[in-house]
Amino acid sequence: MILHSILDGIGKTPIVNLSRLFNDSRCEVLAKLEMFNPCGSIKDRPAHYIVERGLADGSISSNSHIIESSSGNFAIALAMVCRMHGLRFTAVVDPKLSPANRQIIQCYGGNIELVTEKDRQGGYLETRIDRVKQMLREQPDAVWTNQYANERNWQSHYHGEGEEILRDLDRPVDYLVLGVSTSGTIHGITRRLREAWPALKVIPVDAFGSVLFGTSPALRELPGLGASRVPELLKRDELGEVIQIDDYESAVACRQLVKREGIFAGGSSGSVIAAIQRLSARLLQPARILTILPDRGERYLDTVYNDQWLLRMRERHFARMTKGFTGTPAGTPLGQTA
Repeated sequence: MILHSILDGIGKTPIVNLSRLFNDSRCEVLAKLEMFNPCGSIKDRPAHYIVERGLADGSISSNSHIIESSSGNFAIALAMVCRMHGLRFTAVVDPKLSPANRQIIQCYGGNIELVTEKDRQGGYLETRIDRVKQMLREQPDAVWTNQYANERNWQSHYHGEGEEILRDLDRPVDYLVLGVSTSGTIHGITRRLREAWPALKVIPVDAFGSVLFGTSPALRELPGLGASRVPELLKRDELGEVIQIDDYESAVACRQLVKREGIFAGGSSGSVIAAIQRLSARLLQPARILTILPDRGERYLDTVYNDQWLLRMRERHFARMTKGFTGTPAGTPLGQTA
């Protein structure tokens, strides 16, 4: 296969059966490997889709300065897409930006705009967005891709992973277990799959300390899951019971994934694996479960795969456990599959 450009390599990612990790489970667990995208994450899809459609309809021009609030994979993906289209790009980031991510963005020619003031939830998302809005006022050629409210975010996943899953699977799944941040991924895939599989149950996975589903903000260190602000795209009534996973649980599951399946994945992948372990233990009947593994593990060497960091997260985890935190908000126990 010969591609016209690296952008043509986005999508068409494989699905793997996690039979080694879940060999003692009554459930079949399937995972779509989004780390196979060119920039190593699921965020290649919305970055490509938003920019390409913007150029097509004129909302983005050849002189546009693309701006986005992101300290991780979406900023990297946008930097790559903008480089391919000859567009200027600036990532508005916070102190959680890893040195590796900063260097990758800059290698693609992207600029870095750092905010250091925390928002009212103790995170940086609101202050990053405030800085984006300030830049829009100051620069008439600036365009905010706005992954938190842009309908093309979820549409990229509807036409992307959603279509690919229906093409690749021979029969429906019972549960779709996906991490939530901007909510574009979970809504896009859910909306497409439910057109074909109306009985599909959708389990959102959130980070402990995130405010997406009405829980109180708390310290969290891993990017890519949860938020300190509820995005405009999120429609809670379309989703099922949320499972919350903390940083320690995510890291432990990541290490299990690479040990048992040879899949070297990022923090949010560990979160969905930990959630599936909890879900499968509670189900009353065997089920077929599908998830997405959003990115690779190289960008988490200083956190998830660092033993000293893991020990700190372990202490934090067990301190919460002694106070009664179980990782999942109270809710109706999950029953039989459809």
